[in-house]
Amino acid sequence: MLADILRTDRHQHRSLPAVSDEALAVKALARQHQEAIWALHQNTSRLRSMLLEFYPQALKAFPNLTHKTALTVLAAAPTPTKARRLTRRGVVALLHRCGRRNDPDLVERILTELKAPALHQPAPVEAALGLAAKSLIDVLVRMHEAVATLNAALAEQFDQHHLAPILRSAPGLGPVLAARILGEVGDDPSRFETAANLRAFAGTAPVTRASGRSNYVKARKVRNKRLGDACHWWAYSTLTKSPGARAYYDHRRAIGDTHNAALRNVANKLPGRLWWCLQNHQPWDDSAAWPTLTKPPQTAAA
Repeated sequence: MLADILRTDRHQHRSLPAVSDEALAVKALARQHQEAIWALHQNTSRLRSMLLEFYPQALKAFPNLTHKTALTVLAAAPTPTKARRLTRRGVVALLHRCGRRNDPDLVERILTELKAPALHQPAPVEAALGLAAKSLIDVLVRMHEAVATLNAALAEQFDQHHLAPILRSAPGLGPVLAARILGEVGDDPSRFETAANLRAFAGTAPVTRASGRSNYVKARKVRNKRLGDACHWWAYSTLTKSPGARAYYDHRRAIGDTHNAALRNVANKLPGRLWWCLQNHQPWDDSAAWPTLTKPPQTAAA
């Protein structure tokens, strides 16, 4: 079923560009990896909401419920009553199970936070909520394993594609973001005739509306949201990887852009340069991508 959907562009609409099987495989894994992460975040929020209801000490002990340590300890003590029964030796064993070293300060902090006085639910209610929390924690553990499996498969499949070296040459593009971009853009060089076409498809290029004396710019609503999301995170990552991108971001902030507006401007520049690299089968050149920002200052003539 999923393969049929992914092949729709090729087989049902002949006017659309062809996409290789390798690119379709990357697209399938990239989308399922992203869906798995979204589902993981949603279920983590569900657990947080549940713990707030009857076990707030757990959130004070483990503000970040995505850590393996948090899930391991809370699986052993999913209720305040069970937390009060924890011993130092038991916590040390749990930390060793999830690969943590023996840290007396951490053990003491966990015990102090979990055993802190707090309002409690009636015993039957606490037991019911504890069972629900334990079940959700077990689901989250399996989801983390699924995300890791998909991540490894995605990286392996992406590295086999002939465009992988070009995409990975761009600052800020790791295997996951690069695979997402390849999956949404495809590997047919005729799909986007110009860089502007690719920017419009990603939704990074704004839309200008002009009528009489009215002239305003707004975000593009019709777009590939997955590609737009990938470009957003690419722009965020490239601020620490590319001196040119950072200089452009600082320039936009200096002329009055907010952080989000400056980041959107960076994200709008990136697909255009990537389009050129894919069209010409050339790796990313940061000095060419940001020519006026990475060019060293000229010294005065003697």
